[in-house]
Amino acid sequence: MNIRNCRMCGHIFNYVAGRFLCPRCREKMEAKFQEVKEYIRENPGVGIQDVSENCDVEPSQIQQWLREERLELTEGSSIMLSCEKCGAPIRSGRFCEKCKYDMSMDLQSVLPKKQAAAKQSPRTSRDGERMRFL
Repeated sequence: MNIRNCRMCGHIFNYVAGRFLCPRCREKMEAKFQEVKEYIRENPGVGIQDVSENCDVEPSQIQQWLREERLELTEGSSIMLSCEKCGAPIRSGRFCEKCKYDMSMDLQSVLPKKQAAAKQSPRTSRDGERMRFL
């Protein structure tokens, strides 16, 4: 059993996965997220500082939701995040589309080599396919 202290309230809880928040604080955080989401929907183009002040949420929490791609900045927003790899401006997440594509291509270039290596050991005779008993 993995027991932790909640980072928000300090209560002890059984930790399963994710952030170190107890179930009660997770529910509160989810309610705050819904409040922020609704505020942004009603006030398009609003800045992080305005949302933070009106919804009583830390700006760092709003930025975390943007990085997790739970929130997205509008096209004409004056606030932009930057790609963690190349520094290009992005609206949400951690990486721009080009860097995501490059990383996926790097991974795909590795996978076929492993699959080809596994296929290089074919059985030479039909006896190799039969079950053997001791």
